[in-house]
Amino acid sequence: MSEINDMIKEIKDDKDRYTPNKKREVIKTVLIIFLAVLLVLTFFSNTIMNKSLAEISTERTSSGKLTERLRGSGMVESNQSYGVTVEGNKVVDTVKVKAGKEVEKGDVLFTVGTGESEELTAAEDALTLLELEYQKSLLTPPADYTAENQAIKNARDDLSDAIKKRDSAIANQGNVQAAKENYNYNKSQLNYYTKLQTKLTAVISAIDMDEYISAPAEYTGELISCKNALSDAQLAYQNAYNYYMALIGGGNNSPNGSSHGVDDMMSRDTESGTKPVDSVVSQEEIDNAKVDMESKQAEMNTAEENYNTLKYNLRSEYAFQLADAESNVDWYTALVSDYEMNNAGEAMTIEQLSEEVTAKQRVLEDLITTLNKTIKDNDNQEKIDNLDIEAKKKEIEKAKKQVEKLKKETETTEIKSEHSGVVSSVNIKAGDTTIPDMELITIDIAEEGYTVKITVDAQKSQKIKKGVSAEIVNNWSGNIEAVLTDIKNDTTAGSKNRVLVFSVTGDVDSGTYLDLSIPCGNGNYDAIVPKSAIYEDSEGSFVLTVISKSSPLGNRYYAQKVPVEIQASDEVSCAVSGSINNGDYVLTASSKPVSAGDQVRMKEK
Repeated sequence: MSEINDMIKEIKDDKDRYTPNKKREVIKTVLIIFLAVLLVLTFFSNTIMNKSLAEISTERTSSGKLTERLRGSGMVESNQSYGVTVEGNKVVDTVKVKAGKEVEKGDVLFTVGTGESEELTAAEDALTLLELEYQKSLLTPPADYTAENQAIKNARDDLSDAIKKRDSAIANQGNVQAAKENYNYNKSQLNYYTKLQTKLTAVISAIDMDEYISAPAEYTGELISCKNALSDAQLAYQNAYNYYMALIGGGNNSPNGSSHGVDDMMSRDTESGTKPVDSVVSQEEIDNAKVDMESKQAEMNTAEENYNTLKYNLRSEYAFQLADAESNVDWYTALVSDYEMNNAGEAMTIEQLSEEVTAKQRVLEDLITTLNKTIKDNDNQEKIDNLDIEAKKKEIEKAKKQVEKLKKETETTEIKSEHSGVVSSVNIKAGDTTIPDMELITIDIAEEGYTVKITVDAQKSQKIKKGVSAEIVNNWSGNIEAVLTDIKNDTTAGSKNRVLVFSVTGDVDSGTYLDLSIPCGNGNYDAIVPKSAIYEDSEGSFVLTVISKSSPLGNRYYAQKVPVEIQASDEVSCAVSGSINNGDYVLTASSKPVSAGDQVRMKEK
């Protein structure tokens, strides 16, 4: 484009140099170059855009049969076993079997001696000591570099944090002043709402106590006026009441006919501010006094009602203002605390932060160097220890031969198996002294069979029926079978689960664990997708389907979210229902996160 501009400028600067034909040739050349550039950009635009899109893998939705399965594991238990015992106290010479070995009826399990041999005892003690030393040497733990690796990880994290702080300080130099001004504003707002909170708290307390001396005057002026009006109305009523009562007392002669009662009442009313009462009272005066008293009582009641209503309304309003003030105090306190926490102390300069990065880099390098040296030293020590272990093994083999030689020289008794089966446990070793009725070896009777129990959710067990055969996931020998024989309640306190009991046959030993895959029933489904296509969010399960839209440069592909409900599942697939059809493409993997509506590109197969 710069060449075109130069050519146009040259044409304008020197018009006389070009003939009309020459000018047309130049314009033609310019147009050809422009169209060529436009064509190249158009041709590669699709490729350039696709490079920025997420690359996805898809699979088609299928329909058909799906077998739902339930996974579980349990320990193999023998249905019947018997224990081998020896009468009397005898010394075990040799043990012929070990746990897991299959024996036939009449096979020798172990031998016992009827007498004691000091030489044999000494040889066995020496062998035991050698084996103990050998076992101790094997128990030497391998070199553990967890602490060193953790220290290196921490150092890397510290270095990364220091780099981030330095880079952040460089990038945010202009934001420091703005943050400080915002902090000053938040602090002033916090001070304002804190004072407002204190005033409103005092006002509400004054209203509740009906005492306004210590409350702020700007909030209580109307209340005080209303309270004074009530006090005046109460005083007016009291005066009218006293006057009325005085008239009633003055109109009634005392039993001895004296009128001192009226005179006394007149004097008291005069002192209290009420009108004096004449010694002779007419009924009209009494009626007028009563009407005046009742009028003053109504005014007092109205003043009291107005005061209580004002108190209630103002207290509600001030309580609302107090709640708002408390909320603002909490808000601005958090903002101020956050700023003070993140800006505690004097901020470091960029030069200081750079020096901190360098220091932490050196710490990390020193830790790595030290760890490498430690690993090398430990490797050398391990080689030396292995040589010592080999020497101990040879000493043990020599001691064993000596013990065997001495045992052959001692009378022995063979203890044989009374049943065919598999040895589940061996509770003796050479040199042990037997105890009467002590179970020395336990043999599971193979012909009685084995059992595996699995605890499952009660709801899931409803899909399983007795007699179903389970797949043995870890069936390495290939000849183990498990058939569901019973479904029982879990007897654990508070448990609502169910226990599945399987009868196990084949090459299996008690005490081993089997992983079972139990079919829960078959079903035909319209939409089956891989498990990798199922996603979860707050609204439930969904899949991302791929839709195609035409454009002048070819088809465009977009991810579309389709909510689904999982109906059944096995190890690799799920049957779903929803707005999804057989043959739809569903997203199973992507080179980067994909959301609904994103444009994507299909992975080339």
